[in-house]
Formats: sequence, C-alpha cells, structure tokens
Amino acid sequence: MALQKYNARDVVFEVADVATPATWLEIGGINTFSKSHEEETADTTTFASQGQAESQKMQIGKQLEIEGQRLRDSVSGAIDPGQAMVETLAERLGEESLGQIRFAHKDDTEWEVWTAHANLGDQGGGNNDKTSWSATFTRSGADTRVAKV
Repeated sequence: MALQKYNARDVVFEVADVATPATWLEIGGINTFSKSHEEETADTTTFASQGQAESQKMQIGKQLEIEGQRLRDSVSGAIDPGQAMVETLAERLGEESLGQIRFAHKDDTEWEVWTAHANLGDQGGGNNDKTSWSATFTRSGADTRVAKV
C-alpha cells in the first residue's frame, strides 16, 4: 500500500433535496472545509482512584464546515442549487431541520452520509472580493457509509 497526500479540492459535498430525498445536489463554490469532532465525558473518579482522575467517553459529536463563494446564474439570478438547498434546510426547525449531507473524495467508493441540521455562516465581501458563502452541518446520530453508484 502506497499512502499519498490528496487534494482537498477533490472532496465532493452533496445535500439531499428535502422535497425529493433520493435526489442529491452538489454544493458548488466550496474552497475550504473542516470536519471537527467533539466528545462529552462522565467523571468516574472515586475515592478508590487514589487521586487520579478517571473518566469515560459518553457521547461523540461531529461538525462539518464548508466555505467558499456564493454562486448565482448570471441570467436567471438563481443561486447554486446545492447552496439554495442548504439555505432551505437552515431555515427549518424541529424534525424538519434534519436533512442529509454526504461527502467523499472523488476516488472513494463510498459516501460518508450524515443526518444533520445546517446553520448558515456570514456572507459578504469587500470592494475587491467575490461574495462569500458558508454553512456548518451538525451531525445528529451516527454517520453511515453507502456505496457510490
């Protein structure tokens, strides 16, 4: 096995269409992503621990942040379909706030799939900038893997 570095730009991100869950929309304009992990622990220290802290991991959480430029059609003014779907998902509450996102390197044979809720980041730019766009997905439940077809 020859391990090699791979390009971040070769990772693809897609969001499920909330109206048609079997339809996936690529999220365009991304130039940066970051996947983070967190955990919740329980303190299990007792007098018998002899002054040494003891704990156990009780919960795992993950977040995915994507950033890039806002894309829109120069004729119709419609924004990138993937970005639009993320924005739709970000406006939902309760059970309706949960959607699906999947991502993988272009050469992977499987997608990593999350049920998640979305939060939009700031958008903007300066005089000589393109308009920025970002979103953060917080996973709800365990991730799954499905074969690319």
